[in-house]
Amino acid sequence: MSLRLSTVILPYRRWHEGSREAWQRAEQLGFHTAYTYDHLSWRSFRDGPWFGAVPTLTAAAAVTDHLRLGTLVTSVKAFSPIAV
Repeated sequence: MSLRLSTVILPYRRWHEGSREAWQRAEQLGFHTAYTYDHLSWRSFRDGPWFGAVPTLTAAAAVTDHLRLGTLVTSVKAFSPIAV
């Protein structure tokens, strides 16, 4: 039985300003899964950019090969078709 480690990557950086590298680095370090949050903001990042989980995971899937991806928390927002 092998140990599988996962990580959380918060979606507060623009793709071309380090976010791409963070997802690729998680894969290089051997993480099994990388998650992101789907919140409107996060504590100290409240006044900066915060990107959607689904577009972030889509972009991460395009630049990684074996890393599993997912949302650690998924919010039902007012604009969601689920909430209508």
